[in-house]
Amino acid sequence: MRWTSWLLFATGVVSGANAASLTQVTENFGPNPRNVGFYIYVPDKLAANPPILVNPHWCHGDARASYAGSQYATMASKYGFIVIYPDSPNTADKCWDVSSNSTLTHDAGGDSLGIVSMVRWTLNKYKGDPKRVFVTGVSSGAMMTSTLIGAYPDVFAAGSAFAGVPFGCFAANGYGVWSDACATGKVTRTPAEWAALVTAAYPGYTGWRPKMQIFHGTLDETLNYANFEEEVKEWNAVFGYSQTPTSSTPNTPVSNWTKYVYGPNNWFEAYRAGGVTHNIQNQEAVVMSWFDLACTSGDCFSWGEGGA
Repeated sequence: MRWTSWLLFATGVVSGANAASLTQVTENFGPNPRNVGFYIYVPDKLAANPPILVNPHWCHGDARASYAGSQYATMASKYGFIVIYPDSPNTADKCWDVSSNSTLTHDAGGDSLGIVSMVRWTLNKYKGDPKRVFVTGVSSGAMMTSTLIGAYPDVFAAGSAFAGVPFGCFAANGYGVWSDACATGKVTRTPAEWAALVTAAYPGYTGWRPKMQIFHGTLDETLNYANFEEEVKEWNAVFGYSQTPTSSTPNTPVSNWTKYVYGPNNWFEAYRAGGVTHNIQNQEAVVMSWFDLACTSGDCFSWGEGGA
């Protein structure tokens, strides 16, 4: 009974007629070769040219769980942005396809293209700001975050990934393939080799790169902490930054976490969560600040402003 009541609430069935709620989009919203599910939260009061936040769920989760498991919808109602909650078509474990060549390549297919189609549809329908599209996720959602940032640098302004892996670390011949080698931290490459994978995701792209933020627990038992170190190598190489941080701040944003900033313009942040397992705590306030989503007028952060 509790589950039924929560489900009705989460999908808006029992909410007021004029109250914003999680809604499933069933119409044709563009190329979606893997049939990724599309759920959206549109607040009652939208900002002018609203920003868009994409929040892919974790393995064994779904769009409704992602909606209920964070504060982003509440924040969207306060600041007027839209949240997209994609739903993985992989019924076996609900993990995202971050392995196929299609999903790792710009406009080639896979789960990533279905999600980007949701963004394009939402921008058109709600007159959204194409320079303020963001993505954040945990675990498999973090892996999809890196996939979208790497393969679609022309779509996203910034990403924030909690307990993920480098772009391309799970690459394999097939959809939704689990890489034990990557998960256990055995896939290591040089910075140039990692950057080459990102470059190959969108051949010929020479434009602006979205800024990136990553978090990882040192005791992660599912996606080994070594992946954090490989992510640092990858994104610094993509941005052309030194592998040496420009600053480090201990006990930020919580005790025993350390914030590292790379590059001359703070375009890349990495948080080492000391003593934390794969069950890492989402830091919505930090993410909101990173995306500047609380900004509703004036000079808000947007795609194409500075960066690498």
